Amino acid sequence: MNELIHNLGIGFDHALTIHNLWYCAIGCVVGTLVGLLPGLGPLSTISLLLPLTYSIPTDGSIIMLAGIYYGAQYGDSVSAITMKIPHASSIVACIDGYAMTLKGKTGLALFTAGISSFIGGTVAIVVLATLAPTLGEVALLFGPADYCALMMLGFVCVSFITTGSLLNGLAMTMIGVLLGSIGTDVNSGIARFTMDLQFLTDGIGLISIALGCFGIAEIVKNLDSGTNHTPFNGKIDLMPTWPEFKRIIPSALRGSVVGSVLGLLPGGGPVIAQFAAYALDKKFSKYRDEIGHGAIEGVAGQAAADEAAARTSFIPLMAIGIPENAVMALMMAAFIVKGVQPGPNMIGQHPDLFWGLVASMWIGNCFLVILNVPLVRYWLSVFKIPFNVLFPCILFFCCIGTFSINNNLDDVYITAAFGLMGYLFMRMGLDAAPLMLGFILGPMLEEYFRRQLLISRGDFTSFLKRPISGTLLALITVFIVWQMISFLIKSKKGVVEQAPQH
Repeated sequence: MNELIHNLGIGFDHALTIHNLWYCAIGCVVGTLVGLLPGLGPLSTISLLLPLTYSIPTDGSIIMLAGIYYGAQYGDSVSAITMKIPHASSIVACIDGYAMTLKGKTGLALFTAGISSFIGGTVAIVVLATLAPTLGEVALLFGPADYCALMMLGFVCVSFITTGSLLNGLAMTMIGVLLGSIGTDVNSGIARFTMDLQFLTDGIGLISIALGCFGIAEIVKNLDSGTNHTPFNGKIDLMPTWPEFKRIIPSALRGSVVGSVLGLLPGGGPVIAQFAAYALDKKFSKYRDEIGHGAIEGVAGQAAADEAAARTSFIPLMAIGIPENAVMALMMAAFIVKGVQPGPNMIGQHPDLFWGLVASMWIGNCFLVILNVPLVRYWLSVFKIPFNVLFPCILFFCCIGTFSINNNLDDVYITAAFGLMGYLFMRMGLDAAPLMLGFILGPMLEEYFRRQLLISRGDFTSFLKRPISGTLLALITVFIVWQMISFLIKSKKGVVEQAPQH
């Protein structure tokens, strides 16, 4: 404990300098802004700002880029809740958050997201500060079979995520898996399902599907219904009642734990954490029957998990030198540009940088809760614009955000195509969230499945022999049996209720 206090003292000495406070504030404000604006995100923003790190001190540049990343996790819930236009890490927020907006509870949804993000960030910072030197080693215990089982568990969770029937949810998941298989096969180098279209050889981008199936689809739906304004009218009441506040805390704490754990695993991070936290609340919350229809828990759990995973995703990068996602890869590039090699020796060789970054995260957490709770009404002023004026601007940002990823106009066309597909899904009453889950997990499942079979020389029983994968597969079996029994019980109850009374 004394050593931890000493290390945090070193961190706050660096983080509380004027220039580092300034860079932290810049990162938080820019992160909130890029999270708020549809079509933008931390990946493209950090890519654009990476050259600036050459002229900024090492600690200041890392603190600023980190602030943009975890700040965007705060801001991206705003557009998802108010306009149903998500980023990749706020897809789940569209379900209950937007439903709360339609019920006139925009302020409550935004307060829930902001406070839950603060709780998730705080828990993750404690994890980062106390366990970073050793916790990064946990990820090394996971082999290909374990990751494969983890991905399969994600597919099982779709039965809790979807707001429709289990069959529809699984069908949408399989569509996502098929979409994720489009492109060049990593092992053979052969193009798959590209229909000889050159722009599909690298696959379909996650941003294109997310913006298309959610953002553009929602715009088309509003235009088709003749809606000339957004459900949000600028009048919000942020403060919840005490019973509502008590509903936030348990879900936020559950989401914080889930996000902190999944943030440690390569391939985990905020995207998967939000789905896992939502699934957990769907099963164990006292108000689970309301989730999917505008429940506070549906916003709180995913927001906390989103923020917690964003913070703990720094542990694999700084402790073992493995970036778990594209943003962490850019952060790794920023470290290397400044002459710092992330890895097991980083904490010992650069304690001021590591602990300064940890301390700045807590300071940034305080900045962000102010920006996204009491000041959120000022950020929302952009949504007071009439919808017939606002939607061309949203489409513009969607196109710019999609184009900026690869500087390829074909990505814009793909986004438009998925906008039409998402609109058709809405008309048919299908939920697009399971599709996103299948698209994200499908390629990862294939990769780890192939890798394990190569290691075991085609022995399928190897998935059962490893303790971690065997446990996860047993858990999957329990979930499936549980769902089948629940379905049979509900079916029998339905038959009894419909039976004629004599």
